Amino acid sequence: MDLKATLTQDNIILPDNFFHNIQKYKEHLFKWNKIHNLTGAKNEKTINEFIYDAVFPLSFLPKTKNLMDIGTGAGFPGMILAFALPDTEVTLVEPLAKRASFLQFIKADLKLQNVTVVKKRVEDMPVQIFELITSRAVTDTDMLLKLSKNFRDENSKLLFYKGEKVYDEVNKNTQHQIIKTKNRHYLLIEGNEL
Repeated sequence: MDLKATLTQDNIILPDNFFHNIQKYKEHLFKWNKIHNLTGAKNEKTINEFIYDAVFPLSFLPKTKNLMDIGTGAGFPGMILAFALPDTEVTLVEPLAKRASFLQFIKADLKLQNVTVVKKRVEDMPVQIFELITSRAVTDTDMLLKLSKNFRDENSKLLFYKGEKVYDEVNKNTQHQIIKTKNRHYLLIEGNEL
């Protein structure tokens, strides 16, 4: 996948330094991954697909002041969204020390002013309201709704990166949208619908 061409073709507007940051991020990720096994994605093709997955929602999401990513792992989608949204305060919640250390390293190396890395389980964080809460490959939708309860209000949006099982996880009474791409199902829930 030619990441730049695909994102441009999908009309996803990105800051000038996005691809520079992505290149540096990938270089560090490959080095760290050899030692710390941060992600199962071991090659550039897979990493590019993960990056595309992370930023595709910018094609349908409104601008947001702040967002929290639950279980950021090696940076998907939270760190990638931070590159794409320099005016958004991005809180990356990751309890595993090796992954949180990697995220902190990327923040420092790329001088990201809009990123906060929290090395905790989301349940142990102080209450704070976010306009957008994201999560990818962490747990099922019901558990994500429970985990995000103290961090949203009626104006918040939840965006969960899911696979095909999303249809089995959504309560029929919850107002939601499922936006599909080739490899991903995005579950979008408005806070006032919860």
